[in-house]
Amino acid sequence: MTRLRFAAGDMFRSLRIRNFRLFFLGQLTSQAGTWMQMVAIIWVVLQQTDSGFALGLVSAAQFLPVLVFGAWGGVIADRVDHHRFMLGTQVAFTVISAAFAGLILTDRLNVWAIYVLSLAFGFVTAMDNPVRRTLVVDLVGTDDVPNAVALNSSLMTGARVVGPAAAGALITGVGVEWCFIVNFVTYLAVLVALIRMDRSKIRSSPKIARRGGQLREGFRHAWHEPKLRLPILLLAVVGTLAFEFQVTLPLFAERALGGDDTTFTWLYSAMSLGSMVGALAIARRSDVSTHLLAWAAIWLGVSMALLAIAPNFVLALIAVIPVGIATIVMISGANAVVQLRATPEMRGRVLALTAVVFIGSTPIGGPIAGWISESFGASAGIWLGAVASLLAGLWTLRELNRLGIKPPHLEVAVDSEPASAPVITRT
Repeated sequence: MTRLRFAAGDMFRSLRIRNFRLFFLGQLTSQAGTWMQMVAIIWVVLQQTDSGFALGLVSAAQFLPVLVFGAWGGVIADRVDHHRFMLGTQVAFTVISAAFAGLILTDRLNVWAIYVLSLAFGFVTAMDNPVRRTLVVDLVGTDDVPNAVALNSSLMTGARVVGPAAAGALITGVGVEWCFIVNFVTYLAVLVALIRMDRSKIRSSPKIARRGGQLREGFRHAWHEPKLRLPILLLAVVGTLAFEFQVTLPLFAERALGGDDTTFTWLYSAMSLGSMVGALAIARRSDVSTHLLAWAAIWLGVSMALLAIAPNFVLALIAVIPVGIATIVMISGANAVVQLRATPEMRGRVLALTAVVFIGSTPIGGPIAGWISESFGASAGIWLGAVASLLAGLWTLRELNRLGIKPPHLEVAVDSEPASAPVITRT
């Protein structure tokens, strides 16, 4: 029992820091509301169009700004006060959520309005994402960075468990409009949390002065360092072709399993439950490396293949859990590797680059996954992600071997390249 308490305390140690605790609770509430709204949007678009391609276009509209402007968001993150800037982006999110709620309540929320508001949401996300992830590092000490990054990922996945489940209950119970109303209210929680933070306890990351060529510097830094380049390339392939669940999963639930919106929310919640397990496992690890990310991609490929051949809802519900575990190991692990491997003055730009290849790839992958699912069957989009993940993971392992980059435990044993390895260690 004592050992169990110690392990739990070690896993959640960043929550002892008041500023991070406020950030965590505010984001958990807000992200749950965001996922409720995302599920509601999917439901509205399917009700109005019954089109997988239309779902892909909604995802494209939401994430296209991240692809176009995400890298510039990283430049801004390296220049600004992260706490103050995030206050501004959260106000912008609140205004957009109010517009969604107002339109659904007045029966004016059509597909074109969703496209426009999704573009606005995506633009704010492009500015907010690198700043928010860099602020996580500012709120804790250096030794707690791996734990804080993993807990931040776990709150995102926890929101993905609560949000879709709550959305399903509201949609079938009191109506889809309540998802939008609740999302608006949850944004107030993160604003209160940010306002209550003690600014004197926030670590100030190095700031860069405005000058030309800073975006190119970030690209060069990521490209010329293999232990940044490989996880980013892996995330790009998997993010584009596999992480399109907002398109493939509702189509699979409705057409392959013969279900409805409740079936989709159950599948999404089960996948998110797996993601939470994966995030907590990452929080307990003493090392995270590109090798782990490559094996997670292989695991994701196998898990998605099992999901694609699931003949009924129960087996699909079981199969989707390891999909969630592999997904969050990749996302949280890649974020942790990049957070600690990038130099502090480049951190915002490199984090923005990971957002571009992961989130910003959705405008490309979403319509592709939607079209393939429409043309070749609801399982085809999931098969695309399975094959892509498997091949990307195998290629990454081959490149690591070719470059002589060893797993963390072997690096320690032979003392070959201890300083440059993309490894998280705890003291």
